[in-house]
Amino acid sequence: MAPGVTPPRGMRDFLPAEKARREHALGVIRRVYSSFGFDEIETPVVEDYARLHSGLGGDNEKLAFNVLKRGLTGDDLAQPAETGDLSTLTDLGLRFDLTVPLARFYATHRADLPPVFRSIQIAPVWRAERPQKGRYRQFVQCDIDIIGESGPLAEIELITATAAALRELGLAGCRIRINDRRLLTGMLDVFGFDAAERSQVLITIDKLDKVGVGGVLEELRSRGATAGAVDALELFLTRVAPENPGQFGEAAIRAQLPDGIDDTVIAELASIGTAAEQADAAATGRDVNDTPFVVFDPFLVRGMGYYTGPIFEIEHPELGYSLGGGGRYDGMIGRFLGSDVPATGFSIGFERIVDLVSLPEASVSEAIVLIYDKTVPPAALVSLKAELVSTGRRVRLEPRAKNLKALLARVQAAGFGAFAFVADETASAADLEIKPLG
Repeated sequence: MAPGVTPPRGMRDFLPAEKARREHALGVIRRVYSSFGFDEIETPVVEDYARLHSGLGGDNEKLAFNVLKRGLTGDDLAQPAETGDLSTLTDLGLRFDLTVPLARFYATHRADLPPVFRSIQIAPVWRAERPQKGRYRQFVQCDIDIIGESGPLAEIELITATAAALRELGLAGCRIRINDRRLLTGMLDVFGFDAAERSQVLITIDKLDKVGVGGVLEELRSRGATAGAVDALELFLTRVAPENPGQFGEAAIRAQLPDGIDDTVIAELASIGTAAEQADAAATGRDVNDTPFVVFDPFLVRGMGYYTGPIFEIEHPELGYSLGGGGRYDGMIGRFLGSDVPATGFSIGFERIVDLVSLPEASVSEAIVLIYDKTVPPAALVSLKAELVSTGRRVRLEPRAKNLKALLARVQAAGFGAFAFVADETASAADLEIKPLG
């Protein structure tokens, strides 16, 4: 391919068939979330630089694409060049997630919103990632959030709505892993880690599924973490796992934790898991005692430091990575309002799930290609097309080609499921012999 004609690194073009699948998936997600009482909002693609770099976005702040101030002069560039601090040159930045814009949105429009606000945000975000498989610099996020509800009802609603969206998308076998940041902090206290090192310890523990127990312990020791605490963690990690770890209940959660953890937090998390299980069983008709849909994972961390309570991730049986996640972030909106507002959210990793989704057969079968002889008048073609479109079909006109096989393969790849030939004598749709593709 000639240089200069590809998209920027980490960004993509989408061919018609890919775009159709993406829009189908987005439509399903929007429809399901709306049916659960969530309302869609839209925020600008840029936010103030100071807001994006206020400590709310964790490590994502380092990946923000920043926008230069307009009208900069040579004098404006001199001091940043000397100090190496380029932040004075920017006043805006592209959003790197949808949570920070939501917090700003709520602070701006709080008087116009209900006491408990359930929002949908589906939009692209940008991060200066190192492009690689599954990691892009522009990608779509699908978020639902509940602001103003401090109790576990919020988490239960988010989990059940997300589960319904996954089912409607045809993603069978997914499970929701849940934990609570307060349980993680409690475990670190019990093991003996100092408060100052907890953040880094959690980052290392978050790698458990990638590097294993040995890798986590080695990294903690190499970083100089409290030796006795690392030993206590090692003893805990190598103990025999309890039976039926996925079954929810206070006793089952307690059995997977060290002594000394707050029973109130355990009871709250158990209530979330039990209620979500019951809701999923009611929606699917399965026995609530079957293979659990919600499982407790004592070492689920989630990387964002702003989480303050329950956290969750979507697990797929055939994939080694999560398909989305979220959690409670009660302290974020207060940074804008000056008073704390409870909030929790769940995000589907759209770029990870969309390749697992197929277009429904009905939409393909209702799409027809009319292959016409070049002698057919344009007016007759357009009238015939309009007649078919009025019946709810998607219709495309294609001139007859010498290589008919290649033409049919191309339109089938574009999402069409049927074709018909149009000749001079074709007077109406009733005269067409519609044949399936494939």
